[in-house]
Amino acid sequence: MKIIETNDASIPAIGLGTFTLEGAQCADMVARAIEAGYRHIDTARMYGNEREVGQGIRASGIERSALFVTTKVWWTDIGGEDLVPSAEAALEALGLDAVDLLLIHWPNREVPLESSIGALNAAKEQGLTHSIGVANFTSSMFDEAAAMSTAPLVCNQVEYHPFLSQEAVLGACARHEAALVAYSPLGRGGDILSNSAVREAAERHGKTPAQIVLRWEIEQDKVAAIPRTSKAERLAENIDIFDFELTEAERDALTALTTRRARLVNPAFAPNWDRT
Repeated sequence: MKIIETNDASIPAIGLGTFTLEGAQCADMVARAIEAGYRHIDTARMYGNEREVGQGIRASGIERSALFVTTKVWWTDIGGEDLVPSAEAALEALGLDAVDLLLIHWPNREVPLESSIGALNAAKEQGLTHSIGVANFTSSMFDEAAAMSTAPLVCNQVEYHPFLSQEAVLGACARHEAALVAYSPLGRGGDILSNSAVREAAERHGKTPAQIVLRWEIEQDKVAAIPRTSKAERLAENIDIFDFELTEAERDALTALTTRRARLVNPAFAPNWDRT
């Protein structure tokens, strides 16, 4: 397993995303993922499945120290008086003493960024998390947040795949020795997996289109991916990407698939609120 080294964390390059997984299925998928070799599990307060994620971890029988567990505080709870209680509730649900990484899930224009980052640092100082970071921050927001933070911000978790450029965010992460953690790394709707450049590379390497796309992501500097699946058979497929390398031409062909650039799309924001 490739490990992404940042200035304050060692993040496994492939993790399990758990968005939309619920109940017994969620617990089962987490346990199965760990059995398949996953050591990076991602959840969030908003997902409503932290308790089941914790159940899956315990059912796996793995030592806690062998796992990298991330959770995220929802944008309504990132104020100075709200973030730490939300993090404490997350730990109670997970059944853990601390998570490895605590993120602000979305920025909130009604809450001063300095207040949110201060509260995030307080959670780390109180031992609720080993490392801190953010999600869905633009490059300029990440620069601002990193400058305000006492502890290093180890990642910005954003949607990222060949159809969606995150060039600016990648640059901001590099400036601060942080990782980009890609959610929806296979895109949405399957269009990427049917693309001819992806399918041709898959045929050449004897891999699936999904494995080609995930490999494209983790071959980039300090990029991790957290594909979500509800199908047990996909777990082994998504992690079986460390026995081959893409050629430079194949990497360039996937990079050239970009059709749009990322924008901040939190529906809670005013439509014209756009910081790039």
